[in-house]
Amino acid sequence: MGINLEKMNEVMKYRWVVFVILAFAYFFVYFHRVSTAVVASDIMSTFGVGAASVGLLGSAYFYAYTAMQLPSGILSDSWGVKKTAGVFTLVAAAGAILSGVATSFTMILIGRLLIGVGVAMVYIPVMKMLSIWFKKNEFASMSGILLAIGNIGALSAAGPLAFLAVMLGDWQRVFLILGVFSVLLAVVILMMVKDKPEDMGCPSIPEIEAYEKGETYVPPKAVAKIPMGEALKQTFGAGIKFWPLAIWFFFMYGSLMVYQGLWAGPFFRDVLGWEKTTYASVLSFVAIGMIFGCPIAGYLSDKVLKSRKKVLLAGTAVYIVLWAVIWSQAGNITSTTAYSAIHFLFGFFGGFFIVSYAQVKEWFPASIVGTAVGAYNIFPFLGGAIFMTLTGKMMAVSAGATATVGQYKSVWLMMLVCMIFAFVALLVSKEKGAEKAAAPVEVADKSDSPASSKQ
Repeated sequence: MGINLEKMNEVMKYRWVVFVILAFAYFFVYFHRVSTAVVASDIMSTFGVGAASVGLLGSAYFYAYTAMQLPSGILSDSWGVKKTAGVFTLVAAAGAILSGVATSFTMILIGRLLIGVGVAMVYIPVMKMLSIWFKKNEFASMSGILLAIGNIGALSAAGPLAFLAVMLGDWQRVFLILGVFSVLLAVVILMMVKDKPEDMGCPSIPEIEAYEKGETYVPPKAVAKIPMGEALKQTFGAGIKFWPLAIWFFFMYGSLMVYQGLWAGPFFRDVLGWEKTTYASVLSFVAIGMIFGCPIAGYLSDKVLKSRKKVLLAGTAVYIVLWAVIWSQAGNITSTTAYSAIHFLFGFFGGFFIVSYAQVKEWFPASIVGTAVGAYNIFPFLGGAIFMTLTGKMMAVSAGATATVGQYKSVWLMMLVCMIFAFVALLVSKEKGAEKAAAPVEVADKSDSPASSKQ
């Protein structure tokens, strides 16, 4: 059966429209994730709250994000990509606007929760979009591009956010502007994004791939769906194939967010006396490091070492060494250049976490990969939420007061110890590649993996 070439060309062009629109939404996922670290001191002075309250505010995003991981997969399947991403971008916009007009800490806390709920519903819909609108051999590279865009969002939440807040004379105006822009973005998503090429009367990507190979397209056989309860049972009951890596990710990403997303900025202000624009610029090197580290980690895993676990072990080992430097030299290193280098390496090797998605995913059949990834994705954000709350209590100081270098070193030391524990968990984790000689186990197609992307 032939294919309409005009319609095929329309698909190949329009998919970039869909990608760019949803990539903008993903940009704000990362922006909001780390923005608290830059405006933490402003929040304390504006609302007269202490470090514990800021810790709670930072964790609110992660509690909301964690709670919405499984619902995001369910709604992406039942509502579709367009409706899920569009509606919840409006929710995030409402949260940003509320933060921009907040007159009390309670209002901004509610705003932060709404932001967390809204942006939590972007990652899985975008992953589904990539699997529908792009070819199998394009998925990994497109995931890498998406990840880079996300980290540019994190980068924008460092230096540019600080500069914009200073320029506007009020940090809340920045969030008000972001909220209005997000409303417009949500409208664009609902009007222009299509769930699949067939919605435009065009051939699907598998049909196009078959045509390009000179093959006859044969629609795939219907696969019996595994009930959600059974899928969760298989995931959480996978034992050593799932839990050690989940524990590792809990500590790894939690420690990253404690530093990048919350306390690094206040540390540079309180201990080194840096201005906001200075420490925000220095912090931006964490995001820059991740922009380079994430795709390189994927390449090392796929092409060089041909192993997920070896890459994760190497990256985690260096990440632990960097935590040791940050802890032991707190208050001794005063150079912005030195901290910029440390932050670049911190982000570079911290970004190796992306390979863990592939290690988890490859143990599960394709029919429940979405559930498995959604379940696994609970742990990093739960780690961020819990550690932000805990460290907020550790850093408790009265409103207007500054924390001591000893308090910050206690937090850094706790993160170092947690990462050593995480490394042990990683050591006992199981990699699918190590089982090749054993009895065959159903493996999901790697092309639909979010292994080279982070939420």
